Amino acid sequence: MSKLTLGSYPHMLGFEQLERLLERTAKTSEGYPPFNIEQTSDRSYRITLAVAGFAEGELSITVEERQLVIRGRQRDDGSERIFLHRGIAARQFQRSFVLADGVEVGEAVMENGLLHIDLTMSRPETVVQTIQIRKG
Repeated sequence: MSKLTLGSYPHMLGFEQLERLLERTAKTSEGYPPFNIEQTSDRSYRITLAVAGFAEGELSITVEERQLVIRGRQRDDGSERIFLHRGIAARQFQRSFVLADGVEVGEAVMENGLLHIDLTMSRPETVVQTIQIRKG
């Protein structure tokens, strides 16, 4: 049985990049840190990540090729602490979200161990293009 791809549908022209984005996103979906995505209005969203234990300086937010990438790396404080139990994760992470065309990343706010990132979607312009037919 062969795998169906977007390229195998004759009416879906130029969607090969979308297929690659979907495959890349599926590979990077790990469970840490946990997150929520909420719709805050008709054209805005908020991503909230639980980043307890991280300071603002230990987090970075970038947009790379229409992909929102949040990275966290905790600094080693250099102390020789002895843990009897260590249940709080102290590991680095990278969480990615694919952004559709027209989605812009707004403000990022740290609040009570939660990182909030606001997104807005611009209204696409309606473009009607008339193609002239010439005689051959």
